Amino acid sequence: MDDRLPGIRPRPSLWRRLDMSARRGFPAATTALLLLVTAAPLGLPGQAELLVAVALSCVFFWSLFRPASLPPPVVFLLGVLWDLLGYAPPGVGVLILLVVHGLALRWRRFLVRQGFLLVWLVFVGIATGAAAVEWALSSLLIFRVLPPAPAAFQAALTAGLYPPLAVLLTRAHQTLAEPGLS
Repeated sequence: MDDRLPGIRPRPSLWRRLDMSARRGFPAATTALLLLVTAAPLGLPGQAELLVAVALSCVFFWSLFRPASLPPPVVFLLGVLWDLLGYAPPGVGVLILLVVHGLALRWRRFLVRQGFLLVWLVFVGIATGAAAVEWALSSLLIFRVLPPAPAAFQAALTAGLYPPLAVLLTRAHQTLAEPGLS
């Protein structure tokens, strides 16, 4: 019980606790579900890069706007899921998602007060850096310099996917915050 708010409050009911748990787990569950759907054999061109774009976009968005719902252990598990579903060397997805999560948390106080354009430009920089790190680590692990064009395509796809995905995630975030207004 919180001492700052005097008075007697009843204990939350089972349904209220389930509702709070569902709201808390929504970002991680939707990110995992989107990763699974994106990894399904849909026959889309650039589907491996789409998996990266969805993972980075979701982790960046939820780390920025609902960080308590996406703690580092959950981001680690999402990175393991990305590694299992994707084509990158093991551990690269975990490292990249944890770095993106850390950067979003670090710049959170500044970015949440800014407009969408600045948030998107910061995300473009993060996506470009993530593509470069994945390219460098993949090249290092096979002892050969890979062509940079797929990494550039991945960065461009990730940057281009963020705005429409952010619209959907923003709507979900607003519904989580104020469920009666949806």
